[in-house]
Amino acid sequence: MNERDTLKINNEGHLEIGGMDTVALAEAFGTPLYVYDEVYIRNMMRTYKNTIIKEYSGNGLVLYASKAFSCMAMYTIAKDEGIGIDVVSGGEIYTAAKSGFPFDRVYMHGNNKTYAELEYALDCKVGTIVVDSLGEAETLNEIAGERGIKQAVLIRINPGIEAHTHAFVQTARTDSKFGFSISGGAAEEMTKQVLAKENLILKGYHCHIGSQIFEKQSFVLAAEKVMNFIAEIRNKTGFEATEVNMGGGFGVWYTDEDASLSATDYAEYLKALIYTIKDKCQEYGLKEPFLLIEPGRSIVAEAGITLYRVGRIKEIPGIRKYVAIDGGMFENPRYALYQSKYTALLANRAKEPCTEKVSIAGKCCESGDLIAVDVSMPEAREGDILAVLTTGAYHYSMASNYNRNLVPPSVIVKDGRADYIIKPQTYEDLIRNDLIPERLK
Repeated sequence: MNERDTLKINNEGHLEIGGMDTVALAEAFGTPLYVYDEVYIRNMMRTYKNTIIKEYSGNGLVLYASKAFSCMAMYTIAKDEGIGIDVVSGGEIYTAAKSGFPFDRVYMHGNNKTYAELEYALDCKVGTIVVDSLGEAETLNEIAGERGIKQAVLIRINPGIEAHTHAFVQTARTDSKFGFSISGGAAEEMTKQVLAKENLILKGYHCHIGSQIFEKQSFVLAAEKVMNFIAEIRNKTGFEATEVNMGGGFGVWYTDEDASLSATDYAEYLKALIYTIKDKCQEYGLKEPFLLIEPGRSIVAEAGITLYRVGRIKEIPGIRKYVAIDGGMFENPRYALYQSKYTALLANRAKEPCTEKVSIAGKCCESGDLIAVDVSMPEAREGDILAVLTTGAYHYSMASNYNRNLVPPSVIVKDGRADYIIKPQTYEDLIRNDLIPERLK
């Protein structure tokens, strides 16, 4: 278990988060239940923000990566902490707008933004749009011209870094649906094309090398390549980037196979990136660009846990023991997608020693509906409360109503208080948009 100040085992032997007994949370809010630790979220936002202030004279902005977990409460916290956000869809823009987030601190991403999304982004006055294709740049230039505005943009570039992470979440390889390759000349050509667009203002470049990365050197190498490219473009075209966005991707702890990083460790990752940019600016005589980073998972993943109630237990002698829960791939599809590993424990018996290895099975009508395989736990009993740790990122965001199951609610906890930030779905919610045409009646 990854210890931190607000995740602990209390005197009753129950798991506690944010001063709240998880057994009491399960009783009060039901299961499955997503639970978020507000203190952890704010501390991580401040860690990145304060590092930029201290090490880069405040010449930058932290952008919370919305796709990790998007809801009005998260945007409210980000606004309160003085950071920005990145968004990747019209829905995330709408959520930010409804929360009252300042759009000058909003950056929009996506490799296939629709015409309607680009229109909506400009109508909401999204501060900066990261363009990912020539067609998008042309469309955006057209829409901006119709509105009589000049839209700030970055170009997503691909430095060709092979970060050590899952193939599905590597985004800066030469063969990627994202960005323009530096080595192949595509990034240079795209720069010239965007500079020629009268309604676009090119600020600089965006780079993101992947997710769940623990190698500091990967970020350093990416920064070196991006700054080398910026210098090359200045020499060739006279354009010098005033902004550089180095993305996110900092790894988090899921099991003891992963490094357990402290806030200080994350600050060191960012410092290494900052020092590389500074050194390259000195080497090439460049002005230090406004620096943006986009942490998402590292802000919310370890801030979140999911609570379940144990149901049926099935043992296949000599093969496997299944512990079924009242959740499944509909609220956590990451094992089915990536074979992601997790740490689980019995929240109501958290002090008891682990005596067996089990697989945690969901309730969906799918043989692959598993949450974790071969995890060590005390012998589970029906009715136990099971907690899966590090579920704050890409769980609610990727949840669905598969098998017409309800997406669990989310609560946020702080100082012994719990509040809904996403209320429970109802069966009525499931059929709200269903229609029976007259011809079927």
